[in-house]
Amino acid sequence: MIQFSGLSEINGPLICLEGVTDVAYDEIAEIKLNDGSKRLGRVVEIQGDKVVLQVFEGTNGISLTNSRVSFTGKPLEIPLSTEMLGRTFNGAGRPIDGLGEVFPDRYGDINGRALNPVARSYPRNYIHTGISSIDALMTLIRGQKLPIFSGSGLSHNKLAVQIVRQAKIADSEDKDFAVVFAAMGVQNDVAEYFRRSFEETGVIQRVCMFLNLSNDPIIERILTPRCALTVAEYLAFEKNMHILVIMTDLTSYCEALREFSSSKGEIPGRKGYPGYLYSDLASMYERAGVIKGSSGSVTQIPILTMPNDDITHPIPDLTAYITEGQIVFDRNLDQTGIYPGLSVLLSLSRLMKDGIGADYTRDDHADVSNQLFACYARVQDARALASVIGEDELSASDKAIMKFGTAFEKYFLNQGFDENRTMDQTLDLAWDLLSLLPVNELDRLNEKLISQHYNPENAKRFM
Repeated sequence: MIQFSGLSEINGPLICLEGVTDVAYDEIAEIKLNDGSKRLGRVVEIQGDKVVLQVFEGTNGISLTNSRVSFTGKPLEIPLSTEMLGRTFNGAGRPIDGLGEVFPDRYGDINGRALNPVARSYPRNYIHTGISSIDALMTLIRGQKLPIFSGSGLSHNKLAVQIVRQAKIADSEDKDFAVVFAAMGVQNDVAEYFRRSFEETGVIQRVCMFLNLSNDPIIERILTPRCALTVAEYLAFEKNMHILVIMTDLTSYCEALREFSSSKGEIPGRKGYPGYLYSDLASMYERAGVIKGSSGSVTQIPILTMPNDDITHPIPDLTAYITEGQIVFDRNLDQTGIYPGLSVLLSLSRLMKDGIGADYTRDDHADVSNQLFACYARVQDARALASVIGEDELSASDKAIMKFGTAFEKYFLNQGFDENRTMDQTLDLAWDLLSLLPVNELDRLNEKLISQHYNPENAKRFM
């Protein structure tokens, strides 16, 4: 192994060497400091015999003259094993739970392997979250990527914990289902909240956690989601498990990418983010799915906070292009004490229609979902009209819709943090709420379903 002595330049998290040959992009290098300590770096740019390395632990204390660099000849790899379930790692995949090193079945490249699109199977069936608004209106399908768009100060961390605690698959035992949880740029108290919540409820045994704190190096933040997805792919496609990957907060990841891009001197794009932000996000999101020859699946829920609640910001904007729907938080609902305060009309799941119905959930699911959307859209129109002419001047039909809207938010959208509703409970509750309206208002439901489920007596408890 050739060792190179001395550096030509240090710039932020980057170091530069000259006279280097036979190295590859993304190759890992070992940097030995004057005091004998070692750090890892990754090749991020090659110009002739000049190589730029990205140092994971930062460049503080690195000397231009006394540093020695050797190249490993391979990209960054992490150990893979089913033992990783129940363990906690830092953003670069090193254990931080005091339980020692992982004994791997094999090592995996964190960049993943290229997946032949022809090998993909169409996602079917769903993951049950126990949260009515998600299960009924924006159902999470196995193999789907369904992001959560939130805002600063909203309860997305609480929702993430509830999903981890309650998520399950309907047609299999728990041993076939696990969660890979990746937190990026979170503060110490938030990381401790995640860890404590999973331990207290006992779900930690089926959760593999990656924690990158806000005071950790930004380069480690760029590695965190890729380490998590590598573990998820191993468990899903080699161990035939159904894996749910929750990544929070993708905005921290993108800001780290922007800072790294700036230190390389790259030409910035929208709002200073690099021009390749779209393809970089796609390289992570597209690692979700179902492939032929494996009974497992990788399902993603990336969580990102929209700066200034701006859904047109580059991060949510590009994410919406790549993913199959979105779940959007509503600040107004959140401020009225409704949890989870999700915006029904801005949220959707594009794969929902193929993973619900008689074979998966219940035969009336799709029709009930459509009717709830239609009625809640009318609620917004009626409220807008009432703000102009006053509620007393509304027609009887609009008054009924207003009453439905209030009950829908209070009893259906609003749900306790410890409340885990079955799919039958969710759909029955939806029917009870729809029974507040006259039959002639239910234009998305056929007569057979109405005769089976419509019951104004059940709606009296909401009055």
